[in-house]
Amino acid sequence: MLKRVIIPLALLLAAATAPVRGAETTTQLTRTDAIVWDDALRLPAPNDSTAHRGLAGVFAGKAGGRLVVAGGANFPGAMPWEGGEKRWYGDVYLYDETDGWKTFPGALPHPAAYGVSVTLPQGVLCIGGCDASRCMDEVFLLTVENSAPRITEWPPLPVPLANAAGCLAGGKVYVAGGSESMTPAKATKRFFTLDPAAPAAGWRELPAWPGPARGYAVAAGQSDGMDNCFYLFSGRDYDGDAPWTIHRDAYRYNPRLRTWTALEGDFPVMAGTAAPFGTNHILFFGGKSHDETVSDNALRLYHTVTGTMTETDVDKSSFILPVTTAVVSDGRDITIASGETAPGIRTPVILRGHIDDDLHRMGWLDILVIVLYFLSLAWIGWYFSKNQKSTGDYFKGGGRIPWFIVGLSIFGTSLSAITFMAIPAKAFATDWSYLLFNAGIILVVPLITAVFIPFFRRLNVTTAYEYLELRFNALIRVVCSVSFIIFQIGRMAVVLLLPSIALNIVTGIDIFLCIGMMGVLSLAYTLMGGIEAVVWTEAVQVVVLLGAAVAVVCSIAFQLPEGFRTIFTAAGDAGKFSLGESFFDLRQPTIWTVLIATVFTNITTYGTDQTIVQRYLTTDSEKAARKGVYTNAALTVPASLLFFLLGTALWAFYKFHPQELSMSIADSDAILPWYMSTALPRGVLGLVIAGLFAAAMSTLSSSMNSAATAFVTDIYRKVRPDRGERHMLSAARWATFVLGMVGILFAVVMASWDIKSLWDEFSKFLGILLGGLGGLFLLGLATRRANATGAICGLGGSIVVQTLVTQHQWVNLLLYSTTGFIACFAIGYVVSLATGGSDPRHTDNLTIYKTKNEL
Repeated sequence: MLKRVIIPLALLLAAATAPVRGAETTTQLTRTDAIVWDDALRLPAPNDSTAHRGLAGVFAGKAGGRLVVAGGANFPGAMPWEGGEKRWYGDVYLYDETDGWKTFPGALPHPAAYGVSVTLPQGVLCIGGCDASRCMDEVFLLTVENSAPRITEWPPLPVPLANAAGCLAGGKVYVAGGSESMTPAKATKRFFTLDPAAPAAGWRELPAWPGPARGYAVAAGQSDGMDNCFYLFSGRDYDGDAPWTIHRDAYRYNPRLRTWTALEGDFPVMAGTAAPFGTNHILFFGGKSHDETVSDNALRLYHTVTGTMTETDVDKSSFILPVTTAVVSDGRDITIASGETAPGIRTPVILRGHIDDDLHRMGWLDILVIVLYFLSLAWIGWYFSKNQKSTGDYFKGGGRIPWFIVGLSIFGTSLSAITFMAIPAKAFATDWSYLLFNAGIILVVPLITAVFIPFFRRLNVTTAYEYLELRFNALIRVVCSVSFIIFQIGRMAVVLLLPSIALNIVTGIDIFLCIGMMGVLSLAYTLMGGIEAVVWTEAVQVVVLLGAAVAVVCSIAFQLPEGFRTIFTAAGDAGKFSLGESFFDLRQPTIWTVLIATVFTNITTYGTDQTIVQRYLTTDSEKAARKGVYTNAALTVPASLLFFLLGTALWAFYKFHPQELSMSIADSDAILPWYMSTALPRGVLGLVIAGLFAAAMSTLSSSMNSAATAFVTDIYRKVRPDRGERHMLSAARWATFVLGMVGILFAVVMASWDIKSLWDEFSKFLGILLGGLGGLFLLGLATRRANATGAICGLGGSIVVQTLVTQHQWVNLLLYSTTGFIACFAIGYVVSLATGGSDPRHTDNLTIYKTKNEL
């Protein structure tokens, strides 16, 4: 007991005599991240005192652009060991940099403290709490209107709760634990959720975590690599007069699966605070690991994917991290609102911090490697420019491209920079459950080589959509071709933008510079050399890309204790090589779901996508085209294994070196660029960045040339059928230039206006429209009776079906294109039969039922 009194008295004396510094203090968290602190801001003094004593258990958040601090409790007279009594408050404090503090005494409905506060877009949601006599179930939204607080009642909690833990996770508010009454104080296992988008529905109770009841726990919402989850850490049991039992366990609740998972590790953060940072980090401020005296003055950083915790002690001569408080964070800036620095002692300090990071920049050797790579691409474009004498040369390479180069080109077209970053990011965050989806081309190679390639080559078409006019009518051809062109413009923009954002985050290269370099150079060599330049540069880009991936994997292995053995052992123990669950549930990404999805997706991609189909027409024979597809399939499997191994290797690296992983990473796909920028040696970094550029530019040039092909062949020739070949070649170049520039400018607009959400909706809409294309082509190829009416109804019906499936989530998102494929085929065939069908004598030569000799 003496120890409990002497130490708080000493702390109180130190706090009373310490000067108001307001100086900045820096705390290093990881090798690249630090927090720069400023403790100059104080709560404004009440009218009856010269200084504010500080408050514990406040509600805090952001509303109307202002910091909000409300409620709380302290000992205004004597300390508790001197017989002082605790007082609860209902005041509201608003702060912004322009107007400073504004105080609104008694603005809350009643004095309250020790509740949960959650910042929502519309204001601060204040949940529960207590006063001197009772725990509360009241919930209200605190907003700011006309520079003054406004209170709006929300549905109350099902039971009163104080000292609970809560946060926003996945757009829902969660509250866990706490106590339901002041006397006797007893921890509970209550767990509630509320949807702030539909508050009238009220609170819903969910199954509690598997561990013991607790109060003063710490909560945070963060991604586990796949889903946004609710995390519950530490806390204590305070039943009766028994000594505290401080819990050091933690649990994760997955709202999608509706399951709790116990986390491995030690979490001594009772009564502290936490906030999510980046894509997978949770930062803990202070907390108590024992039941004696003051809090631990430590910052702890937990990573939800690797399950690692790093800890940094804060010098108490700088400041003390309070407990029983609230933290407000927007991802870079941190505000800790007052709180308790020792039993009975409050601080008026509003501690503010800013995340600062030190990025690794490219050296001259890296820049030299990238410049040499760009020059080689420009030379290829110039070299093949002399061969472009007709649209047949420009769009089909005159049928003179070797099959192995075509195979490399198909592979390069299918693999964008987004994929180059996304596959390792997915393997890093989860496991290998999507491997079968990426390697699914093996399952459809027989169908592509036996059905689609022969038809496209023997009909001597330039675009895939020419077949749709031959089989059905011109309207279907034009609609599908226009949809393809619009989609490719959007695809160009996103393929330029997303890698540029990631590279900007981790290397500091300007986003607009990245967009300009990739876009203009790709447009230049595509414009000069046509499909030949595109295909040959893609072959070079595939070599660079795979070489970059191998270089990164080897680099990681060299930095681990036992090299590759460490990767395989650690990842195997953690289940990182799992291919997914084997039970049959189309709503989950099980093995069966992935296999079904990959079959239909690859049929649509390799059978109807003009960027791929165009490659089949660039060889000198059908046999050579088949060899190209076999080459692509042979590359896809080992390349998929390589990229998934790369993601797993990144996981192993950061598992063993958690201090190397920045909490500033705000894009999950940036994990590979981050490793590149911080761990790769000079020169190798330039090679890997060139690999990222290669992956982006291969897709970009394909989109430019294929979109121009579709425009000239499917649309312009119909408008100007009298024009000669020389004019059409000129039109092809102009179409490439215009469509390429539109894609580049769209990327610039998305970067400057931050309208990535527009791309999401745009992609969703066109994805739904194009999702039935595979079914439409198969309808024409595999049935004699399908007609134009049925085809149009099938395409429209697939859009309706896919819209309903996406809205109601009847199946996993991997199967969205599958539902469109099946719906288009089934609806189209039924409507065709109902409307009389086609005359088989007129359609047999356009179906698989016509023999090879008859075609």
